[in-house]
Amino acid sequence: MTSVKAVAATGQLGTGFKTESLEAAAVGADFIACDAGSTDPGPHYLGSGDTQSAEAAVKRDLSRIIATAVKHGIPALIGSAGTAGGRPHLERTANIVREIAREQNLRFPFATIDTELSPDLVADAYARGELKPLPNAPELTDAGIRSMSRIVAMAGPEPFEAALNQGAQIVLSGRSSDTSLYVAVPHMKGIPMGVAYHAGKILECGAAAAKLRLYPDSMAAILDQDGFVIEPPNPDFACTPQSVAAHTLYENADPFLLTEPGGTLDTSASQYTAISDRAVRVTNSQYIPAEGYTVRLEAASMRGYRTVVLAGIRDPLLLMQLDDYIASAGASIAKKVLDSLGLESNQYTIRWLVYGKDATMGPLEPTPFIEGHEVGVVIDIVAADQKTASGIASIAWHTTLHHPIKEYSGLISSLAFPFSPPSFDAGPVYEFSINHVWAIEDPLSMCTISLSDVH
Repeated sequence: MTSVKAVAATGQLGTGFKTESLEAAAVGADFIACDAGSTDPGPHYLGSGDTQSAEAAVKRDLSRIIATAVKHGIPALIGSAGTAGGRPHLERTANIVREIAREQNLRFPFATIDTELSPDLVADAYARGELKPLPNAPELTDAGIRSMSRIVAMAGPEPFEAALNQGAQIVLSGRSSDTSLYVAVPHMKGIPMGVAYHAGKILECGAAAAKLRLYPDSMAAILDQDGFVIEPPNPDFACTPQSVAAHTLYENADPFLLTEPGGTLDTSASQYTAISDRAVRVTNSQYIPAEGYTVRLEAASMRGYRTVVLAGIRDPLLLMQLDDYIASAGASIAKKVLDSLGLESNQYTIRWLVYGKDATMGPLEPTPFIEGHEVGVVIDIVAADQKTASGIASIAWHTTLHHPIKEYSGLISSLAFPFSPPSFDAGPVYEFSINHVWAIEDPLSMCTISLSDVH
């Protein structure tokens, strides 16, 4: 029976793993993979081109992954380069790969998969009616699409397979599905897609499917025609049926269905069986092909520039009437901003986050009451430029600091600032501006694959 051994170096490139774990897992492996990105930290990285992980941390992880892959003569696949998977993220990470090759005197065929799309290309597809909104997708306009800061397509396994078929050993992709880099090799070797996708879902977060993940680390799985066995190479970790099944549910809108570009993984009939005190076998996972192939698009658009004020309040009289106090202070701030800066309230935004009340969930908070003796307040100001945002912030914190309440007479000071100055310029602000799928006939049409010999 055909079997494939897959290795996840860690859950996200730059978070680290034990060298011993990767070395143990790589013995007899068919490939190593590692995801490098996420939308979890928000739209900033996609819009700005910045990366979440420090370059030194990415280089540390990549150097060990590449060296291990070259040593064992197997492919290494990296997805969603540089956090957001845009062109600058891909290029920056590719330069690190080339630097590692030079420093370690390594030679290998190296492929990059560029999945960034031009706004004009996407706007034309929108005009042809080829974009379908996902739930809670923002409204699109032609002008809005063409002004977006960056748009990426989420690649499936096909571009990875194409790069490997062209002879690549190290493959670095822009934005890609978390599971796609774990599906490519098993699919090429004849493993059923239901098995490949479910194993990929468990592997993509590294050791996160262990019963107790003490720190980021590697994970390994052996796939065959009927299912897969998942087992951590680190002897301090163990998988249980519950821990593996729980990770199947992780980050899923539906507990049993995981939609991918070419179809849907259905785990409703999956069986999780302990075959040792550390390993679990998973069977009965199904894959339902889609009627048409779609790729999910992600985009970020610039909203303005942010300045943030941090403060604490522990005055019991204020805490008893905090909502009214903030509303009254906000009205006073709006008047002062109009008088001092000539700005109407629709030319900027001010958002109040009250930690200790409802800052995390906002209007969805089921118990929006202050139960302690103090709260933390964040005043979030966004305006057209940084100078304006900073100027509004100065008015906001000074006004709120001395805003009166009826219980006191004379000037009061109601805020405690942990820092001087009380406000911080946070730079450009981005928002996610596309959550749509694009129906395409050729899975390779949304990317550009480049192959070179690196040494």
